[in-house]
Amino acid sequence: MRRSCDLLFALAVFILLHTALSTIPNISTDEAALLAFKSHISSFDPNNILATNWSSSRPVCSWIGITCTSRHHRVAALDISNMQLYGTIPPHLGNLSFLVSIIIDNNTFHGELPKELAYLRRLKLFSVRSNNFTGAIPTFLSLLPNLRIVHLSSNQFFGEIPSSLSNITQLQVLDISKKFLEGEIPQELGDLHHMTLFNLENNQLTGSIPPSIFNITTMKKIGLTYNNLTGKLPATICDHLPNLEELHLSANHIHGVIPPNIGKCRKLQILSLSRNELTGTVPREIGNLTALTSLYLGTLHLEGEIPASISNMSELQNLGFTRNRLSGEIPMELGYLQKLLFLSLDTNELTGSIPASIFNMSALQILGIAENRLSGTLPSDLGHGIPNLDGFYCYQNSLSGFLPPSISNSSRLRVLELSYNSFTGPIPESISDLEYIEVLNLGANNFVSNSALSFLTSLSNCRKLKEITFSKNPLDGFLPASIGNFSDSLQIFQGWYCKLKGFIPGEIGNLTGLTKMDLSQNELTGYIPKTIQGLSNLQELYLGGNMIKGTIPDVMCNLNKLGALDLSKNQASGSIPPCLGNVTSLRYLYLANNRLNWSLPSSLWTLQDLIKFNVSSNLLSGKVPIEIGNLKVATLVDLSKNDFSGKIPSTLGGLDRLMKLSLAHNKLDGPIPDSFGKMLALEFLDLSNNNLTGEIPKSLEALVYLKYLNFSFNELSGEVPMGGPFANATSQSFLQNYALCGDSKFHVSPCVIKSPKKSKRKKIILVLYILLGVGMLFLALALAYVFLRWRKIKKNADQADVFPVKGKHERISYYELEQATEGFDESNLLGSGSFSKVFKGILKDGTLLAAKVFNVQLEGAFKSFDTECEMLRNLRHRNLTKVITSCSNLHFKALVLEYMPNGTLEKWLYNHNFFLDMLQRLSIMIDVASAIDYLHNGYSTHVVHCDLKPSNVLLDQEMVGHVSDFGIAKLLGAGEDFVQTRTIATIGYIAPEFGQDGIVSTSCDVYSFGIVMMETFTRRRPSDEIFTGEMNIRCWINDSFSSGIHKVVDSNLIQPGDEQIDAKMHCLSSIMKLALSCTVVTPDARINMTYALSTLKKIRLQFVNSLR
Repeated sequence: MRRSCDLLFALAVFILLHTALSTIPNISTDEAALLAFKSHISSFDPNNILATNWSSSRPVCSWIGITCTSRHHRVAALDISNMQLYGTIPPHLGNLSFLVSIIIDNNTFHGELPKELAYLRRLKLFSVRSNNFTGAIPTFLSLLPNLRIVHLSSNQFFGEIPSSLSNITQLQVLDISKKFLEGEIPQELGDLHHMTLFNLENNQLTGSIPPSIFNITTMKKIGLTYNNLTGKLPATICDHLPNLEELHLSANHIHGVIPPNIGKCRKLQILSLSRNELTGTVPREIGNLTALTSLYLGTLHLEGEIPASISNMSELQNLGFTRNRLSGEIPMELGYLQKLLFLSLDTNELTGSIPASIFNMSALQILGIAENRLSGTLPSDLGHGIPNLDGFYCYQNSLSGFLPPSISNSSRLRVLELSYNSFTGPIPESISDLEYIEVLNLGANNFVSNSALSFLTSLSNCRKLKEITFSKNPLDGFLPASIGNFSDSLQIFQGWYCKLKGFIPGEIGNLTGLTKMDLSQNELTGYIPKTIQGLSNLQELYLGGNMIKGTIPDVMCNLNKLGALDLSKNQASGSIPPCLGNVTSLRYLYLANNRLNWSLPSSLWTLQDLIKFNVSSNLLSGKVPIEIGNLKVATLVDLSKNDFSGKIPSTLGGLDRLMKLSLAHNKLDGPIPDSFGKMLALEFLDLSNNNLTGEIPKSLEALVYLKYLNFSFNELSGEVPMGGPFANATSQSFLQNYALCGDSKFHVSPCVIKSPKKSKRKKIILVLYILLGVGMLFLALALAYVFLRWRKIKKNADQADVFPVKGKHERISYYELEQATEGFDESNLLGSGSFSKVFKGILKDGTLLAAKVFNVQLEGAFKSFDTECEMLRNLRHRNLTKVITSCSNLHFKALVLEYMPNGTLEKWLYNHNFFLDMLQRLSIMIDVASAIDYLHNGYSTHVVHCDLKPSNVLLDQEMVGHVSDFGIAKLLGAGEDFVQTRTIATIGYIAPEFGQDGIVSTSCDVYSFGIVMMETFTRRRPSDEIFTGEMNIRCWINDSFSSGIHKVVDSNLIQPGDEQIDAKMHCLSSIMKLALSCTVVTPDARINMTYALSTLKKIRLQFVNSLR
């Protein structure tokens, strides 16, 4: 018996020891896995949490973010969210075999998720939201049978959604939003019968929504907004969704009608269908959704009336019908929605008056009824029934009557937009009681005021006011000095065309926060007050169309943020202040119709970002300086109706973005420069009423956009050209030029055909002259050759090739280049840049080349040459411009490049004689992306091009794109992500951080590439005149997704009746979304060039397949 007890005791001890020994290595395995994880987290641990807490000296289960099981003493949960950690996920994490939950949200982890996580067979919750993980959606998720919740949103995953996710049969939550996913939603996902949340928002998904998704009876939320989904909503959409609470389908391309069946989703709380292609009417069955809190049906194509049944939605808080074609009156029943906070009926065709019940919705905060056909008056007790109103938008209607003083009872009002109506009577001073008012727009009505404009005095009490507009009202008063009492919050002050009289009060200088002031088209007199220099933040100043006199004060030059200055149509006199050239922010300068005299100050030509320059109808004199060619981005130059004399500078021809040029009514003489034929964007040209002589250059036939041309009242001679814009010209363009000849439609003499019967004596004299000229030319060439050979021997040490590529041209001399380019003749000029000109040349052996000759007189030219040499010495890629050799001495520097017979991408975009189809443009973009990706990643040092634009993309014989011009490129040193520079790149293509802070990184090229993509497929330059103020090419394209991308793309690419239009539109939409990803304002949020290249290749492949 005793022996048996001993045996039992020994067995018990053995089991206990075995259990203890087996436990130690298991928790040790967990510890090792977590320490490996810690080692993959970089030193960026700002809160120093893991560095001090995750240590072998502490029990694993006490570590921050770790939870262990009580039974097995193993790691069951990992939660290190919101710790600002940076690093990667190691495969060791797959050893945490008891792990049930992983939460690492809101950090900066990157790289791909390791496939070893498939070993976590107990895992139920996997959440990695808001990190920078890349790669495809991990397929190992389908091997985790117990998984319930998956959150992958806000990362950099791309590719298609794997259908294998349907194997996770217990899955309840699938969130893969805010990524770059593409392709169709797999039908198989409809087999996940336990799903409650299905979120794929903000991707690039295509195709229709699988009907099976609408058969998951447990579903509570479906989120598919901001994709490219098409198809119709099923007629039985709510037959199998008894638990659905949220349906988000906005910003897609879904068409058809809103199914009446939608009324069966009785638990629905949010219904968002905005920004689709839905048509038809709003079904009255929608009123059955009595649990609804938010209904968004804006930016669709809905017609008919707003159903009164909406009043049944007693829980409704947000109601949006903006941008439709709804008609009829606003139902009075909407006033029954006493919980409504937001009501937007803007931009429809609603008629009648505003129901009084609307103004008794006490909870209402936003009321938008703008851009309709509403009439009638506002209720006299306006404000009493809507005390919580925050914004009231009723502009562009036909409302009339007085503005009730009781509006002040809406004491929380921040925005009041009443413009473009027919309101009358005085502006109530009670508005000054709105202490929170920020935007007040009363423009374009029939408001009146006393001569002291006392409403302005009272409004100075509104200390939060940011914008006030009272333009286009018959106020007929004087600006009070009290406007100087407005707070620093005031940014916009607009009172144009409202019969303002008297002086501009000096107190205006107190408005130090002002960014825009528009007092144009009034009857203001006196002088511009010198106190205006106090407006240190002013960006736009419009005083045109008044009677202001005196000189333009020099203090205007202290406004160093000024971008637009309009003093036209006044009585200003004296000279233009030279110091205006110091206001480098100026983009628009209008000084027309004044009494300004003297010459144009030379300092103006330093304003290289000036877009519009108009000094017409003044008393200006002197010559038009050659430096006017510095205005490289100008689209308008108007010097007409002055007293300018001398010759027209040929440098004007370098303004290749110019759309309007007028030099009319001056005293200019000499010929019209042949270089005018290079202003390919020109639409308006007026050279009339001068003393111009010579022939009209045939080069002007290349100006295919030219709609208006006028050469009248000059002394021109020769034949009037017939090609290009001259084909549609009339006789009015050539009046009073008696020596012109040509077609009878121009009302000029016919050109006389010269008789062959010339006198023998004249022929002999002509031959002698020619022989003498040829002889002298040969003598000059011989002397030049002897001199150059002598100088070459003397300065041989100075001349050397930098990096010859082909043995055939290992060395090339200045003389050979000069011969090849015919003395660098302008007829061989291919293009010009900031520091150089490129000439076409032919060597003696017949080899075509392009000689890039640097202007060594310019500051920065040597550095530009050295930079290109440094860059191109070792870089070799099929999409980079090849360098054959170079020629360099102390007085001459040139690169000899491979000749590109098809010129620049810019030429192919903006010349009507050339056309690129969709596939060609896409292929060229892939060529450019390949080159930039090579610069960023294919060389030992990161190279940043810094000046990517269509004129720097050259096309060879096969239309393959080659990136050129490395004159301002930057090399990033080992370990450097960015450098700072003062080099200025091209406005419009330059990344924000480059332009503002001089920060150069590879992200700058990505931004420029995105702009080039947008330009290539829209044929709109980023400097186009439609892009003003806050509107730029990126915003324009981004906004177009709501109204249709077809409105912004090049119309030559999509023609009515095109059988390929659907494929093209899908392709263009994908391209524009990629371009938007490239041009995100924050550099860190932009995609990289490798991803952009791979995406473009996928887009091309999909497009080509769709055409088969």
